[in-house]
Amino acid sequence: MTIQSFQILATLYWMLLLLVTIGSLVCAVLAFRWRKQTFAIISAGGLAGALLIAAAPAPGGSDTFGVILGLIALALAVVGGGPMALLALDFATHDSARPGQHGGILVDDGATPAAPGAAGAVHEVLRGGLMIGILERLAVAGAILAGFPEAIAVVVAIKGVGRFTELTEAETRERFIIGTFASLIWACACAALVKIATS
Repeated sequence: MTIQSFQILATLYWMLLLLVTIGSLVCAVLAFRWRKQTFAIISAGGLAGALLIAAAPAPGGSDTFGVILGLIALALAVVGGGPMALLALDFATHDSARPGQHGGILVDDGATPAAPGAAGAVHEVLRGGLMIGILERLAVAGAILAGFPEAIAVVVAIKGVGRFTELTEAETRERFIIGTFASLIWACACAALVKIATS
């Protein structure tokens, strides 16, 4: 194989990997914007496909391709993790919690209603989960790409301490654990894509 054909093969490999990853990112953006599970599933399939391509024996490429893939994967980690967490929560809880006005869920206070037929008092917990999730995934994927995966423990600890007082109800604990794991797994998979492809 000549050097020129080797370079063409390397360019085709990187273009395919970038296109599949961009496709996954586009579906993640659509899932994030329209809250459609179908786009979230397609995005997950795209990430899985990109991971398979990256795992295949590949020719080398320029550092430019690695940097572009890193930026796309970082965006995919940040944007795609929200729909993935919602998808995991829907599968696990069958959408049993009522959404609140500020991005949290509504839970009963446990107080008895004042009159028969009256609704009990409710309050919203896990407010701001969207922004916390975005920052969490940015920190996790960025830490892995920077070669400092130990920072994941710091991110999880800060999130746990910050949410500690809200974790008194069972449905809150369940959503917190499932959402956090889904979000972290997605961010780690996106960062692993870059690490595998550039190693």
